[in-house]
Amino acid sequence: MQFSEILGQEHIKNHLTRSADLGRIPHAQLFVGPEGSGTLPMAIAYAQYILCNNQNGENSGSNESCNLKFQKISHPDLHFVYPTVSTEDVKTKPKSIDFIADWRQFVAQNPYGGLFDWYSVLGVQNKQGEIRVDDAQEILKSLSLKSYEGGYKIMIVWMADKMNTAASNKLLKLLEEPPEKTIFILISENEEDIIQTIRSRCQVLHFIGLSESVITEALVSRENMEPKLATKIAHQAQGNYNKALHLLKDDSDEFPFEQWFVVWVRAAFKAKGNAAVIADLIQWSEQIAALGRETQKKFLQFCIDIFRQALLHNYETPSLVYIEPTVENFTIAKFAPFVNGNNIHEIFQELSDAIYHIERNGNAKIILTDLSIKLTRLIHKK
Repeated sequence: MQFSEILGQEHIKNHLTRSADLGRIPHAQLFVGPEGSGTLPMAIAYAQYILCNNQNGENSGSNESCNLKFQKISHPDLHFVYPTVSTEDVKTKPKSIDFIADWRQFVAQNPYGGLFDWYSVLGVQNKQGEIRVDDAQEILKSLSLKSYEGGYKIMIVWMADKMNTAASNKLLKLLEEPPEKTIFILISENEEDIIQTIRSRCQVLHFIGLSESVITEALVSRENMEPKLATKIAHQAQGNYNKALHLLKDDSDEFPFEQWFVVWVRAAFKAKGNAAVIADLIQWSEQIAALGRETQKKFLQFCIDIFRQALLHNYETPSLVYIEPTVENFTIAKFAPFVNGNNIHEIFQELSDAIYHIERNGNAKIILTDLSIKLTRLIHKK
């Protein structure tokens, strides 16, 4: 992974390469940034820079055999841990190493891919990904061995906030007394979900969402897009290059979030004074409840974004409104009057609570039905 292939984040590139050149490499770092900001490709490029003894700010040098190993994400001194679930092939105690071939292919195809994309590869269905204590045992086992090339060993923990308590406690012990010449790079989108004792032992680097100009340039140069269309997609991507690629491929039909949302709010609006429509809301809740939990959570987050966009439209900030619904007769402008300062806080709270309860394995049908009935009241609140 070349640093030149990573979009934006120039200050972080310079910091990492300069600290490596000076031999000031922290034993534990935490890369925090939103999806599509480049935390994973940056971690891989940084690992390559260290393990291959590259210099001058780029991953090219005398150790070409080492650099070639990174092209296939297969350097023996580079280790990965990431959330997994049990599958048909791995029925019990799933570990990252069990899915290493899928992981390498996933990273090679799109290093900016998000957690939901990885879960789609695994086929999580109604399960939720997690980093378990068995992964922590594998970390201990891998790092107890001597490095293959006699230098550093690097462990990248992707989505470290998905570690359960047992795994977090085991990793904490390793961070407190790290093996010699061992580097940990933790990656997370939600820093606060990592236990404080781990965060306090890491040097934290914060990534920001990519600028529209950076995404536009990448779409034009890498995807051969017309500049006008690239600019439009970059605006809708909101700093997330992974989202820009999904918008480019127009692969949202797999899960028609917009269609589900419009059906939901229209039924909730009609339900006032019309008890028969409650049956439609219950049917809608059953449909969404039949999906996997990760899909439900992603859809509810999409709903939060739509409500936020409607509120911004009310506040007359069109430059911040980036969602352009494709459902017939539904626009943000038409929907905006029903979202205001008197109901947005409660709507946001109810959606956030629904995500929280689904994440903790609550009954999705009950959670979504309750949310729908509450929306029938909130959407009419002036």
